[in-house]
Parts: sequence; structure tokens; C-alpha cells
Amino acid sequence: MTELDARTRWLALYVLCLASLMIVLDVTIVGVALPSIKDDLGFSDTSLAWVVNAYLLTYGGFLLLGGRLGDLYGHGRLFLIGISVFTLASLACGLATSQGSLVVARSVQGLGGAVASAVSLSLMVNLFTDPGERAKAMGIFGFVAAGGGSIGVLLGGIITDLISWHWIFLVNVPIGALVVLLSLRLLPKSHLPTASKRLDIPGAVTVTAALIIAVYAIVNGNEIGWATFRTLGLLGLSGALLVTFLFIETRNSSPLMPLRLFRLRNMATADVVGVLWAAAMFAWFFMSALYMQLVLGYSPLEIGLAFLPANLIMAAFSIGLSAKLVMRFGFRAPLATGLGLAAVGLLLFTRAPVDGTFVVDILPSMILLGFGAGMAFNPVLLAAMSDVAPEEAGLASGIVNTSFMMGGAVGLAVLASVADSRTANLLDAGESQASALTGGYHLAFLVGALFAMGAAAIGGLLLRNQPMPGHEEAPVGEPAFEDRAA
Repeated sequence: MTELDARTRWLALYVLCLASLMIVLDVTIVGVALPSIKDDLGFSDTSLAWVVNAYLLTYGGFLLLGGRLGDLYGHGRLFLIGISVFTLASLACGLATSQGSLVVARSVQGLGGAVASAVSLSLMVNLFTDPGERAKAMGIFGFVAAGGGSIGVLLGGIITDLISWHWIFLVNVPIGALVVLLSLRLLPKSHLPTASKRLDIPGAVTVTAALIIAVYAIVNGNEIGWATFRTLGLLGLSGALLVTFLFIETRNSSPLMPLRLFRLRNMATADVVGVLWAAAMFAWFFMSALYMQLVLGYSPLEIGLAFLPANLIMAAFSIGLSAKLVMRFGFRAPLATGLGLAAVGLLLFTRAPVDGTFVVDILPSMILLGFGAGMAFNPVLLAAMSDVAPEEAGLASGIVNTSFMMGGAVGLAVLASVADSRTANLLDAGESQASALTGGYHLAFLVGALFAMGAAAIGGLLLRNQPMPGHEEAPVGEPAFEDRAA
């Protein structure tokens, strides 16, 4: 490729990362603004949850379908459609003056975000064929995925405090418009055609419905109760739809999700690791933020700044260190080491006291989690996409994103339930509110650390290290990431 072509590839990557950052931010940036939204639009405590859940339902439900549509009709085309829908829905969110209009706009926002997210990873993989460049690009993309949540907490606090909650959505409009314009110039227009242009409608309906119902049951489980007929019934219905989907896929000549993909060892292993790792990450993002806010009395801005050391460390790895580790040691060692460090960071949080200080009780954990996330995300994403054919990269990207999404949703539900139960027991035993909350968070951090340890063990033992070039300047097209499972 010429120098101009190389520059265009990297500019295209930065556009994809900017779009991904917007989408990731909209999961956590809203959390800080919820009290202001509640007061302004008159939400009840129960209905307020739909400002978050409406986004999560459509985002989690349409990832697989969005990825497959990208394979059929062009990754670049679907990316543009997704970002355009996301941007217009962000405008509607920012201008919302009623509860219903905000919730509907948030659900449309999640739909656009799902379509764009589902194809962005496949676009990036197809942009970078050289193993060294792909590893570096994946590291940068991974930093956006890993660091976007904590950046959202910081930006949400700043925007809500200084302007108003409307601008946490309106700020997406100029950024989204810029992404669309740059994408038209930089992203490849062509795509690799699949064998069939026919969409598996029954498969699309059943799997999308299964995912939406599962996310709905999970995000409402703590409030409604996990042992209630409603929660168990919804989870059972989701499971039945998923079984129906799998049956359809075995009979369809052009399936939405070819089940043979799960015979690819690295992809299947990386998906399991992604579920556990996302659950551990949610322990970090949400439980540590709650500890700092409700126990230590930090403001939203102070909480965001507390995450800054971890973000800086992740950024340093993303710029090049993570890629060098993968090129030198393969997938397994950096992934297992990174997740191990993250587990230690979460374990350190289990000793954070009621009167904790930032330097002694928070900073060491943030540093270890920054190193851990910075090292682990690159090999997880690379391994997941390493043995997938280019014409199925969109679907693989959707599966990876779904794994992280479902892992985060399930993980947060489990962690919140564990923390609430422990806190209630301590309150009944006569502990103070702060002490009981701290005890609940300690148990949640321990469970999160176990998730990270499980992910480290599975990835370290089961991932296949594919042949790596001897140095980073490998010839373009060298098949370092093309080893396929039989």
C-alpha cells in the first residue's frame, strides 16, 4: 500500500474508535445524570430505570442481526446507517420533554448503536491485514471499549454539573455528523459478498427476541426478584426461543449464524472469556464508583478523576505496548497475565475501609486494573477474530459484542444482588449504613475477582497461540492470524 493508503487506514480506525466511544459512553454517561432527569421529567424510581434499560434492550438484542446484515449488504453501508440512526436518536433524546419520548428515543439510540458496533470490529479487521498493524489497531480499539465506561462517568459529571442533562445526548450530534462525513470519505465502499443474499428471517426474529427478553429479565431481576414467576418465566421463554433459533439454524441453508463458527476454538474460547471479563469489568466500573460515592462521599467529577490513572495506563498499552506483547508472546500469556493483574486489583478493593483514602485504598487497585485491562483486551479481541473468514467477520464481530454485552448485564445483576444481600444482612446485624454498604461492595469485588480469575484460566489454557512473525514488520498478508480450527 502507498503511504497515502496507510494514512487513510489509520484515519479510518480513529473514526471507528470515535463512533465506538460515543456508543460505549452512552451506557455510563447517563448514570450520573439520572437524578437530574428524574427531577426534570418527573420519573418515578421504577420508571427511571427505563432510561438505561431501553438502550440496553435494543443494543443487546440487535447486535447479532446487525453483524449479519453487514456481511450481507456491506459493513461500511451498515456502519453509516447505524451511526446516522444513533445520531438522530441522540438529538431526539436531548430535545425530549416527556418520559415517553426520552425512553423511545433511547431505544432507537440502542438500535443504531448495535448496528454500528456489530460491524465496526469487522471493518477494522479488514482494514488491517498486516499482523503487526492489526495488533496495534486492535489495542487502540480495545482501549476505547475498556476505557469508555470510566470516561463516561467523568464526562457525565462535568456536563451535568456545568450545563444540563440534555447535553449528554446533544453532544453526540456534532460528533456523529463528523463521523458520518469522515466515514463517507475514509471507509471502504466494497465488501466481500457472502454466498447468499437471503436473510434468515425466522432465525433473526427468534434470536433477537431471545436476547431482548433475556436482557429485560436480567436488568429487572434485582428489583422484581430472581425467584419470581415473572423473572423465571421470562428467562425460560428466552431459553426456549434460543433453542428454537438453534434448531432453525441447523435446518437453514443460509443461516443467520452458522453454528460451525463455534467449532473455531479461539472464537469460542474468546467469547467465554469475554463474558467473564465483562462481568469483572462491571464490578470495577460500577461497584468502585458506588463505593466512592456512597461511602467516601466523592462527587461525580472526583469519581471520574479517580479512574484517570487507569485510563492513562490503558492508553499507553493501546498505543503500542499491547501490540508488542501479542506479537512477542501470542494471545495466551498477555491475556492470562492481564486478567490476573485485574483480579488482584479487584481483590485489593475487598479491603477498602469505610474511611478509605485515595492513595492507599483506591489508587493501587486502579493501577493494577489499568495494566490488566490494557494487556487483556487486545488478545481477547484478536483471538476472537483470528480464525474467522472475512465474509463472516461482521457476524463474528456481533457475536463478540453480544458476549461482552450479555456478560456485563449478567455480571452486574449478579454483583448487585450479592452486594444488596450482604448489605441487608449487615444492617440487620446492627452495622452502620456505611459499614454495611462497604461489606456488600467487598463481597461484590470478591465475586468480580473470581470472574477475572476464571477468564484468565480459561484463556490461558484453551486459546491457541497462532504462529507469529519474527518481527513487527512482517510482509503484508502473512497469515499470522489465519490459522483455522478443523
